[in-house]
Amino acid sequence: MFSKLLVGAAVALAPLLAAPAVAYAAPAPLPAAPFSGSGTLASGATLNENQSVRSPNGRYFLTQQSDGNLVFYSAPRTPVWSTQTTGSGVRTVMQTDGNLVTYSAANKPLFDTGTTSPGAWLAVQDDGNLVLYSSARRALWSRSMGISKLASGRTLAVNDSVKSQNGEYSLQMQSDGNLVLYRGGGTAVWSTKTTGNPGAKATMQGDGNLVVTTSSGRPLWDTRTASNPGAYLNVQNDGNVVVYSTSNRPLWSSQGSQ
Repeated sequence: MFSKLLVGAAVALAPLLAAPAVAYAAPAPLPAAPFSGSGTLASGATLNENQSVRSPNGRYFLTQQSDGNLVFYSAPRTPVWSTQTTGSGVRTVMQTDGNLVTYSAANKPLFDTGTTSPGAWLAVQDDGNLVLYSSARRALWSRSMGISKLASGRTLAVNDSVKSQNGEYSLQMQSDGNLVLYRGGGTAVWSTKTTGNPGAKATMQGDGNLVVTTSSGRPLWDTRTASNPGAYLNVQNDGNVVVYSTSNRPLWSSQGSQ
């Protein structure tokens, strides 16, 4: 029987969730460019190297570092989330189509929120959440809620989730250690059956294997898809969770594993 974690709301509809457990490079020097203290990155705006957006209360800031990584910090300099684009990213754009994208110098997209909502904007909130809102102030994405894709190297920590593009399905890393796929209002349709391991996390490893590990790093469950570097996970609109190779060849699916 599945257990469902009840998650409190942050501001508006955005969940205030724990930050992914990711690795960070050493912090770059404090931005040379002036901070924007408005707490927002407007539709069409760009964060270039060493530019930042700070929450109105000054406790949190998002900065495009000179090392290429877009990092969300808690003051004075504690990293809580990043795009993991160190060495590659040069700017991050809040596109007019509603997608937040970090680009390389060659204009290659390195990270994106997977959102499409013309006029959407990004908020660096006083409560420590980083949220992308539609023009009607509907929460579309937050730093702990991915859309559709879990990229190679990314981790779902406790309370993190990935939702399908249509919003009908949500893959959630629960506090009890179970990775669960929910449909609609909360019907569990699949899980890794790893309940009883508080603090467990799910990682889309660089070798292509999706692995659930304990808080101490002991493997509990995996998709057995190693030897596929760069593979990624997709939560599809049809309710299937699929691990794809870099050439978009399906390697594993939740429906096939049942």
